[in-house]
Amino acid sequence: MTEAIRTGVIGFGLAGRIFHTAVVNATPGLDLAVIVQRTGDEAARAYPDVKIARSIEEMLADESIRLVVVGTPSFAHYEHAKQCLLANRHVVVDKPFTLTSAEAAELIAIARERNVVLTAYQNRRWDGDFLTVKNVIASGELGRLVAFRLDFGWWVFDGNERRCQRPSWNYRPGGGGIILDMYPHWRYVIESIIGRIVAVASSAWIATPERIDEQGERYRVAVDDSAASLLEVEGGVFGTIASSWATRVRRDDLLTLQIDGTQGSAVAGLHRCRVQSIAQTPAIAHFSVMQDIGADYHSGWADVPPLPCYRNPYRVGWEAFLRHVAAGAPLASDFTAGIRDVAFAEACHRSMEERRWVACSPPESQSASS
Repeated sequence: MTEAIRTGVIGFGLAGRIFHTAVVNATPGLDLAVIVQRTGDEAARAYPDVKIARSIEEMLADESIRLVVVGTPSFAHYEHAKQCLLANRHVVVDKPFTLTSAEAAELIAIARERNVVLTAYQNRRWDGDFLTVKNVIASGELGRLVAFRLDFGWWVFDGNERRCQRPSWNYRPGGGGIILDMYPHWRYVIESIIGRIVAVASSAWIATPERIDEQGERYRVAVDDSAASLLEVEGGVFGTIASSWATRVRRDDLLTLQIDGTQGSAVAGLHRCRVQSIAQTPAIAHFSVMQDIGADYHSGWADVPPLPCYRNPYRVGWEAFLRHVAAGAPLASDFTAGIRDVAFAEACHRSMEERRWVACSPPESQSASS
């Protein structure tokens, strides 16, 4: 990359911090120019080497800024991204792209009209062991895929005994809820590894009905903090998603994806991938309700060697995006990836409301509608 791309960051939440520490410090060809921080001086203390703007208007007045990172809470994505697109800036938005697919389609239309690039975070796509399991599938080692299971979550405190680890807006309407927050990730993870989701049946609930916010005030949780879904993927593969902010972890990692095939199974987490072939599968002839048969279900799984060089998933996605902006290299996640992520969450919500399976539109129809 021959030129620096001066970049502004809106927000100093998790996305903004990850962007700076995991990406900017290790990514050539990027010049971090401005962080918009509307309240307090935390950003100024953390980043003494960058200019701190007090408003988006002040940031956009700097004509040298070509790219903007929208790392604000979900409810502000649409407003902030639209403002930057109308100012003819390339924009990257944290997930979910917007709160509705209609808003996402409007942003895509503006980006096309202005001839600027708009895309969303898809960092989980580049996690080392998800790439590893994708290679395992491509090798044919698992045979024909028959099923999968994605498990995610941990116990998130409600603020009584211990401080809540997530902002209170995550549990309020207009941007909160585990489906809108996390299912955009699960859409592209599943579709990039297994295949296109064609239908979904979902349910969600509130496991922790009351929490304490950042000001120490008690409030009622109004959106889902736990969800379960049954998915159909092209080719007749079925799977499940279980996500919760009210569960304690007793599995390999906070996030695990098990994929079963006719010749073997693979389990990938954030930090390791294991495979069990048909030859290593234990022959369980029976089970007894009266006595444990003593089978070791954790044996017979082989560690898959990690990728030769693990790279921060945020960095991988960012460098691909910067190469696209600077040199026209192919964009790893296409122009309408963000709308498909949001549309998947909408399909899950519709399934809950109507208590039935809901079809997921193919990318071509979503692209055409935008």
